[in-house]
Amino acid sequence: MAGCGMRIMGKLDRFDAQLLNLLQQDALATAETLAASVPLSASAITRRVRRLRSEGWIAADVALLAPRLTARRLRALVTVQVHEHDETRGIAALRERLAAADEVQMILDIAGADDLAVLVCARDMGHYNELAERLFQNNPAVRRYQTSFVKRVHKQSAATMLDGDDVRVE
Repeated sequence: MAGCGMRIMGKLDRFDAQLLNLLQQDALATAETLAASVPLSASAITRRVRRLRSEGWIAADVALLAPRLTARRLRALVTVQVHEHDETRGIAALRERLAAADEVQMILDIAGADDLAVLVCARDMGHYNELAERLFQNNPAVRRYQTSFVKRVHKQSAATMLDGDDVRVE
């Protein structure tokens, strides 16, 4: 899957990009609704969306929970410095362990003094402490970690809006 700033190469055109942008806003939008914004018939849109899914351009359809369900959760941004940068040793195993934890929402390789940034969502401070001990404190790959707690979320999105530079017009 292409990341932010990477060029997607393949058989995508401007209609596909428009559909992908709209589906990132509402994955349950009907073909008829999408046809109001993309100048194609509903049946053509249905075929395109099916193809986008089967070819792996759409990684997943997810439900974002309402803030009233998650507002009491403790979220933390944890930056991590590792002992070994060698992929076959510490950092790869650490990434795998973090990815397996349900509480970990995002793992980013970063440049600078630290190696990873990890977004964690815990029930409360006790749960966070247990999680930090298990994932970071007692992990031999971790040299040090630092936690910043999230006070407020002003925007949360997983969307990456595509434009003409992201697709090869066919």
